[in-house]
Amino acid sequence: MDRNPSDKASGVALAISGMVCGGCANTIMRVLSRVPGVTDTNVDLCNGRATVIGNAHAEDLIAAVQAAGYGARPIGSTTEGERHEHGRSGCC
Repeated sequence: MDRNPSDKASGVALAISGMVCGGCANTIMRVLSRVPGVTDTNVDLCNGRATVIGNAHAEDLIAAVQAAGYGARPIGSTTEGERHEHGRSGCC
């Protein structure tokens, strides 16, 4: 996808729930990196956070994480995004 040079990449920080191991962190990194507009991802297992760089919408990022069976919400948000927090199966 061609990007306009005037488009600035921005970052989105997400709180991730249900992530308990390196395999979980790798899964989250993989699904986030596949969202259109994402140019870079960083997942911090210890702090339960993911940082995404690019032009993707937070709603699309959250939907991708939830589809993988984890919870996600923007850092600083009070909206509930953790409906799958304990629903992850096949991990560890």
